[in-house]
Amino acid sequence: MVEKKIEIKGVNPIEFFGVNNLNFNHIKGFFPDLTVNSRGDTLSVKGDLVKVGVFEDKIRLILQYLKKHNSLTANTIDNLMDEEGESIVRDNDKSGIIVFGNNGIKVKARTINQQKLVKSVNENDMVFAVGPAGTGKTYTAVALAVRALKEKEVKRIILTRPAVEAGENLGFLPGDLKEKLDPYMMPLYDALRDMIPGDKLKDMIEFGVIEIAPLAFMRGRTLDKAFVILDEAQNATVMQMKMFLTRMGMSAKFIITGDMSQVDLPRKQRSGLTYALDLLKDTEGLGIIRLNQTDVIRHPLVKKIIDAFEKAEIEEKKNRLDEDRPSKTENK
Repeated sequence: MVEKKIEIKGVNPIEFFGVNNLNFNHIKGFFPDLTVNSRGDTLSVKGDLVKVGVFEDKIRLILQYLKKHNSLTANTIDNLMDEEGESIVRDNDKSGIIVFGNNGIKVKARTINQQKLVKSVNENDMVFAVGPAGTGKTYTAVALAVRALKEKEVKRIILTRPAVEAGENLGFLPGDLKEKLDPYMMPLYDALRDMIPGDKLKDMIEFGVIEIAPLAFMRGRTLDKAFVILDEAQNATVMQMKMFLTRMGMSAKFIITGDMSQVDLPRKQRSGLTYALDLLKDTEGLGIIRLNQTDVIRHPLVKKIIDAFEKAEIEEKKNRLDEDRPSKTENK
């Protein structure tokens, strides 16, 4: 007769135990010869040495599944208790799933170029993902970062944006610097909230496992063992881009996302993203993925809006060229 204690770590306890302890009672039903109790986040199991060992293995398998999927049902428990239970928690690369979000939501690469982005990140330590709004650049990048953190490939996630004011004046917003910047960083928060339970996400941000900060905060740092995403990179200056790219430390992954149709820099200021793409396009170990309208996965109207704006911009450029071109009269 032995007694062991098992801590329920790294998962949402509510998901593990289930409503009114339904999941926990279901698990106990597979081990009628053992005495199993819970106190807080700790399980206590007493009984035959071999059976206690099997119970411990199955609990660890359930925790591994829950960490990856963020959801647990009685049917899943039945499958995990089977002899082939380990196969359920294997990687889902062939199905295109990047990570399982909250409530078991499957976050996957949904277009050909998104799949190319995933492949490029797997093969390169630094990847540029460029394309119009709605193509899933940021969302896919965040999903890859969450996967890397869950699989312990990195120790932290760092998400950053250049704090360029897109028509609004941040200085007039109420609150401290974090409160001013939080609305600006909202797309990053939104993606994280889809993939990490709220309480756990709050703890990760509080303890620095996930950091969301403006680009200026990256100066002087070396980012080791981190998955780093520079979002809205079209609004970084050339010097800011150089500063950011040279922050890369050992065992780090960098993704730089941007949309060249939404540059908010002063008119004569060159985008660091354009400069970097031209300068580094032939650099070994660096990937460049270009997404387009076929990758837009928002409302169908978004594609039409992007097309309309692009056509208007082309027409405006043509008109400006015509206006700048000297007339025949002037030449004489």
